[in-house]
Amino acid sequence: MSAIVIGIDGGGSRTRVMVADEGGKEIVTVEAGASAVRPGQAEESADVMVAGVRDALAACDMTHVMPKVLCVGVAGVGRDAERDALFQALVGREVAEEVVVHTDAMVALDDAFGDGAGLLVISGTGSVGYGRGPTGAFARCGGWGAVCGDEGSGGWIGRRALSIVTAAHDGREPETALTGGILTAAEVNEVADLVPWAATATPAALARLAPVVLSVAQGGDLRANSLVTLAVEELVLHARALARQLFGDERAAVPLALGGGMLGKGSLLRKRMVHRLKTAVPGANVREEEIVPVRGAVRGALRFLGASTA
Repeated sequence: MSAIVIGIDGGGSRTRVMVADEGGKEIVTVEAGASAVRPGQAEESADVMVAGVRDALAACDMTHVMPKVLCVGVAGVGRDAERDALFQALVGREVAEEVVVHTDAMVALDDAFGDGAGLLVISGTGSVGYGRGPTGAFARCGGWGAVCGDEGSGGWIGRRALSIVTAAHDGREPETALTGGILTAAEVNEVADLVPWAATATPAALARLAPVVLSVAQGGDLRANSLVTLAVEELVLHARALARQLFGDERAAVPLALGGGMLGKGSLLRKRMVHRLKTAVPGANVREEEIVPVRGAVRGALRFLGASTA
């Protein structure tokens, strides 16, 4: 084997690391902890990624091999400051001959459409929309982080579920089956205990409340269903905004992929979003195949390798 490359998909809940040969064939894939980049914490994210790379190389008995390219697609690097900080942190750790850093949405878009036109909406711990138009132009929508945005994401749903539970406890809203489910998921006994829990909860911890909301909604709870409906509307807005910007009109034929843990195949959020797209973005042609962002990161590594050896 003359060369290997490594792709990384880093998110707010987990990190996937794939080792591949120079033809793009997967050798091994391993998982590590969360590595989404938060402002000022690029070093911590780099530590998680490097540990994942070492585990992956060990898993295929290649600890003696220096990868030609490490391509990282990670949440939280939409701004140049965070992207540059992570790049420098990884270069300093000498884990590969070359390092490339992209957003998580970019590598997912690569897996979905390669170099072709299309839109991608991701809902995981956070959310973002990203697209490439017929002319090759790129556009991004959302992805403003847990405080300013991430509408329709797992973290966003979890945060709003807390508000519903506390309002129901006050009598400001009707009783809801969310109360018991959220208390169980947060591993607390009383609604009042949610205050200290939420004060230290990470976006990933909040996102772990979202499956409760979906489950309770499927059970017929009206308040949980209204929250799911609102999340769907927010995600559809991402798709519509990108369709207008890159394709001129939401009625134009638009290839669309849905990614992230909240929009996995068979999920309630995905089913309702696909249904809503039929009227809100009637030109959308939703791709059914699963999106594997780490595979897109490998593709990005191979693209860089080809460009550097051309």
